[in-house]
Amino acid sequence: MTHEYPLSDVLGRMYENQLALEAALMELTLRLEEQGSVEAGGNVRGALETIGENAGHIKQGLARLKRQETS
Repeated sequence: MTHEYPLSDVLGRMYENQLALEAALMELTLRLEEQGSVEAGGNVRGALETIGENAGHIKQGLARLKRQETS
């Protein structure tokens, strides 16, 4: 049986995956830093900052898309 999922649902799940990956990376970063890999931890934190900044834009875009789909 094939299902057609609305674009907002697909993108919403991708957004949730992004948040989960962000959390997992932060856990690994904390472990790296505990073991003395401060430079590597800093690099990952820079990438995580970008992910966090983009998350807000994605969340707003998803909300707008969902409103359009229900209109």
